[in-house]
Amino acid sequence: MILHRPFDSLGGANHGWLDAKHHFSFAGYHDPARMGWGALRVWNDDTIQAQTGFPPHPHADMEIVTYVREGAITHQDNLGNRGRTEAGDVQVMSAGTGIQHGEYNLEPDATRIFQIWIIPDARGGAPTWGSKPFPKGDRSGRFSVLASGLDGDDDALPIRAAARVLGLTLAAGESAEYDFGADRYGYLVPAKGAVEVNGVRIDARDGAAIRDERAIRVTALEDAELVLVDTAP
Repeated sequence: MILHRPFDSLGGANHGWLDAKHHFSFAGYHDPARMGWGALRVWNDDTIQAQTGFPPHPHADMEIVTYVREGAITHQDNLGNRGRTEAGDVQVMSAGTGIQHGEYNLEPDATRIFQIWIIPDARGGAPTWGSKPFPKGDRSGRFSVLASGLDGDDDALPIRAAARVLGLTLAAGESAEYDFGADRYGYLVPAKGAVEVNGVRIDARDGAAIRDERAIRVTALEDAELVLVDTAP
């Protein structure tokens, strides 16, 4: 089953400095039919204007993965971590017992991100933050694991959930396959370009909620860049 969620159907709010779209219920947007997808709880599509950002605020017991689509995001937290994550790269914050952080666009132009929240397998644990570059050439024509809590994904940023966050770039006409195995949920969003997922057209920034599909074949209808989450039910 692949449920197509067009971009125009997403919730959200435009705060001026932040134009936020929500694939799942978040903040002032509540849809009882969109409370999450397996352990995936939040997928926000955020445009952050230059020289603005999220002031310091707390989190606990959540795995927060930020995929930078355009521009760069600068992170700082009460543990002393500070870092800048550029377009195509990823940062992960395991909130654990609690962390306070701010996220800022210190760039001259707007920054666009996907922020993905995954429920951890267990509560607690020391909070951590990390960032890593993932050259797009390394995921050209194949899925590359960006963040993972599954065995064998040693090159990915670690998360504390039985889940994977993957990236893929395809030239128009190219295809790639991904095997979920049994009893998994998937959620796929193209950052750019239109694709077909097992024959279902998904345009840029649309969502594809995937369930009861052991594998998917993604075909680019135009040059495309996409992110996929594979998670437990």
